[in-house]
Amino acid sequence: MSRIGKSPIVVPAGVTVEVKDGIITVKGKKGQLTQEFSDVTVTVEGDQVQVERSSDHKDQRAKHGLYRSLINNMIVGVSEGFTKELELVGVGYRASNQGQKLDLALGYSHNIVLEIAPEVALETISEKGKNPIVKLTSFDKQLLGQVAAKIRGFRKPEPYKGKGVKFVGEVLRRKAGKSA
Repeated sequence: MSRIGKSPIVVPAGVTVEVKDGIITVKGKKGQLTQEFSDVTVTVEGDQVQVERSSDHKDQRAKHGLYRSLINNMIVGVSEGFTKELELVGVGYRASNQGQKLDLALGYSHNIVLEIAPEVALETISEKGKNPIVKLTSFDKQLLGQVAAKIRGFRKPEPYKGKGVKFVGEVLRRKAGKSA
């Protein structure tokens, strides 16, 4: 039995969960999310959501914990939301935004302009003497991670000086470099 899958999900006040024809819909104050599911049964009883499987088949065992985590992330997202912060480490690396357009200067010959999805709130923080920070906030954890990974992919942190786009709090594996 999956340890994650068998624990029930507590639904906070102000969040509604509906299950219909293999699709679960979660509505809250921050937004609405839907997710298809298969090979498991999802039941809503009062303020708890339970994910169960009918057999110990490999596919059902694999999806049991997965769908429980996805549903939990949906419930947390529409009630509290998620935040990711990216730090630009490097001389001359800058970030600015106008609305949902993110403008990044990452040492290339041209600036990178990225249109961010409307579900993701964008904020850039530039303080003197500190590295610029791009703050992303959303109720959809999957979309937020995808947008953050795309931004990080423009200039991944390199192991020698640590220059590049990294998550705040991310620990990089550093290399020594050449010795004379």
